[in-house]
Amino acid sequence: MMKKPEGKPDVPSGAVRAFVLCGGPGTRLRPVLADRPKSMALIAGTPFLQLLLDRLRSQGVGDVILGTGYMAEKIESYFGGGNKLAMHIRYSREHEPLGTGGALKLAEPLISDPVLVLNGDSYVEWSLVPMLELFTAKDADMVIVVEAVADATRYGSVALDQDGRVTQFLEKGIRAGPGLINAGVYLVGKQIVRDLPAGTAISLERDVFPRLLNRGVYGLACTGLFIDIGIPDDFKRAQALLASRVGTTSRDPSASASSGVLGNSI
Repeated sequence: MMKKPEGKPDVPSGAVRAFVLCGGPGTRLRPVLADRPKSMALIAGTPFLQLLLDRLRSQGVGDVILGTGYMAEKIESYFGGGNKLAMHIRYSREHEPLGTGGALKLAEPLISDPVLVLNGDSYVEWSLVPMLELFTAKDADMVIVVEAVADATRYGSVALDQDGRVTQFLEKGIRAGPGLINAGVYLVGKQIVRDLPAGTAISLERDVFPRLLNRGVYGLACTGLFIDIGIPDDFKRAQALLASRVGTTSRDPSASASSGVLGNSI
């Protein structure tokens, strides 16, 4: 059991809002997905983004901000205010590309502290309870979900110390072979968002995260399914891998979750 530091109260899961990054153009998927944004790609007839929202709901997160941009109206007209999903959905629309960091900064007035941030093109079987436990126990500024893969070339790599603290972020293509990758799910203290420049195109992965290593950034390993649909081959593979997830959610927000750092996975 990790000891909670003085001064940082427990954060109930129901108080956490989620921000989903779904404003990118999905350039690499254009040959197979020309009529909709990447997050609306169909998996067994269901938009990929709905699978992410189902996951959020299964973890007790019902208040969501969708960061839209490219073909924003396709997303906004489909999900509306979220009533059909028993969720509260709001929108933060980019009128020009701002990158992942700029999009999060734009949504600052709507987010919680901490806020759960998800990439809109990756399916990850994360669990909120151990993320919150680690965030509180370590008095963290950010908790990032990491996943062990056989080849980290396509992804940003992450190095952790024995305590689970992030010691290095590497950009895509730098490290080949087995490694821990950034799975695109983050629990972020709002001060990090406050410190971002407004109205500026900025990347969380390239421009922001490497500057946070002197702050309390921790990694939490995920052992469930992970897939990024950003390229046609993986989008095709996702059709089979995710078909069983369509229309299914866990009713227990703490199911299959255990607190801890690397070695105690979610």
